[in-house]
Amino acid sequence: MLTQECLVSLGKLLLVAIMVVYMIMALLFRSYLQPLIVMTAVPFSFIGVVYGLFIMDLNLSITALIAVVALVGLVVNDAIVLVDFINRSREQGMSAYDAVVASGKVRLRPIILTTVTTIGGLLSMALGFGGRESMLTPMAAVVVWGLLFSTTLTLLVVPCLYMIIEDIKEKFTKKMA
Repeated sequence: MLTQECLVSLGKLLLVAIMVVYMIMALLFRSYLQPLIVMTAVPFSFIGVVYGLFIMDLNLSITALIAVVALVGLVVNDAIVLVDFINRSREQGMSAYDAVVASGKVRLRPIILTTVTTIGGLLSMALGFGGRESMLTPMAAVVVWGLLFSTTLTLLVVPCLYMIIEDIKEKFTKKMA
């Protein structure tokens, strides 16, 4: 019974974490759509978590689920950096396409470096070098695999979604005019 209560609480906590992250980004970007673009990184991280736990032959434990909740905050960082740079470039007069291309070129290295350093710091714990800790190994594995998948897919999907939304906005404003 205690495990079931814990799972329900973690599910609620995950929803609250996602809502809080969305609200903060909505305030930051002054938009309701751009946080949704950023939040697309979250499902990609879940794919990485499932895949990583399977590859490493680890069970989905309570500690792994706690790491999933923490992962929501970590995962959106890369997409926030990308979208924020695109927005700043657009404010300086660049077209949407040019801003997306420029942000990809300029922010690629910082995004990769932050992900690699985080993964590098947790990799020995995730792989169990020095012995597997039953509570820490699943947490580290969740963060490593979640970040790995989400960063890779974020670098591809977020710019595409940004351009899709800009194209839709442009077509909608042309119809209204």
